Amino acid sequence: MLVAAAVCPCPPLLVPEVAAGAAPELDGARDACLDAIGVLAASRPDRLVVVGPAGPEGQGPYPQGAAGSFGGFGVDLQVRLGAADPAAETPEGELPTSLAVAAWLLTRAGWADAPLEALGVDESLATDRCLEAGRGLAAGAGRVALLVMGDGSACRTLKAPGYLDERATAFDTAAALALGTADTAALAALDASLAYELKVAGRAPWQVLAGAAEGVRLGGQLLYEDAPYGVGYFVAAWS
Repeated sequence: MLVAAAVCPCPPLLVPEVAAGAAPELDGARDACLDAIGVLAASRPDRLVVVGPAGPEGQGPYPQGAAGSFGGFGVDLQVRLGAADPAAETPEGELPTSLAVAAWLLTRAGWADAPLEALGVDESLATDRCLEAGRGLAAGAGRVALLVMGDGSACRTLKAPGYLDERATAFDTAAALALGTADTAALAALDASLAYELKVAGRAPWQVLAGAAEGVRLGGQLLYEDAPYGVGYFVAAWS
């Protein structure tokens, strides 16, 4: 059963070594992410599942100890999804960027509260399949917590990665409200086609969360909302 969830954005710029001189611009987002992870720890889960957007080749699943790297961004920095089991074989395959950012956040938070695993979700995955995947995660034994990575629209300004789209602000406003109030129906109702047009990386992972939280009474709190660089970033905690 799902007992808690944290929602965080996943830009590589969250990692100060990647952001370099621009790192202070996302200090508020980093602090909010750590606060949200603290809510996960306080829920005392038996298992933490990290969910984030990934391409077709990066969907995993990934076990505890899986490695990631920010070498593609010109930074010699490696991360691991929790402490590797010395007795286990080294997991194959590198974490996609969203899950590598999650691994960095968990390391920074000093996570040591429950076993970890991760799942990459294709950004184009249909809503019904996202909901089904979430239900499957929540149906696992024991108390389950989710760390859900994903960005809002990338079309909020003229300089945004997807240029300016007048529909982006309304989409992000609706998504932020749903995340901040733990409204699973509103998350499930997000338009997948519109999300694709607005380059919303978080739509599929958020709908996985909606499926996992079906029938569970959780309260939500929006800890951070902003659109630096023209991309919507949200941090929320459900418990």
